Amino acid sequence: MFSTIRPAVSLLALFTLLTGVAYPLVVTGAAQAIFPTQANGSLIESKGQVMGSRLIGQSFDDARYFWGRPSATGPGPYNAAASAGSNLGPTNPALTTAVRERVAALRVADPEQASVSIPVDLVTTSGSGLDPHISPAAALYQVHRVARTRRLAEERVRALVLEHVEARSLGFLGEPRVNVLLLNAALDELADGGA
Repeated sequence: MFSTIRPAVSLLALFTLLTGVAYPLVVTGAAQAIFPTQANGSLIESKGQVMGSRLIGQSFDDARYFWGRPSATGPGPYNAAASAGSNLGPTNPALTTAVRERVAALRVADPEQASVSIPVDLVTTSGSGLDPHISPAAALYQVHRVARTRRLAEERVRALVLEHVEARSLGFLGEPRVNVLLLNAALDELADGGA
């Protein structure tokens, strides 16, 4: 009996060392050497403080900031441990109600934009609930509110948005987008330095 158990235990120990220790150490070391920023979470720092990750959205509800896509994660928005969409289909009355409430909130936040169409990504959630980006149209829609609240020139805030538009990946994948956290960080720097 011992002669059949011994090879099995030896192989278990060998593969535990190979796949459970050696392989993760090699992969982690290679990632740290080749892609250190990405391997450490693509963190964004400002004044020595970590503000967040460029890969996960954050909740901004102050009128002084650009707002991202609504998040359907629970118990709070942008909870990476509960990444998921709302799973509400287009014929679900709950989706219609949620969208109407979000449209109303955007109209209240900036009543002077009542005649302007609201971009769809400001009133619908993403599939993951963690989307850090909005469309350039969604960012430009918010320029008036942000500029008015911060008492900045609207043209300067619009130029800041346009500076932060990221092109399609590899020139053809995805759509142009704006990272909300990076835009808000640049907005704070602009306000600190004057308009």
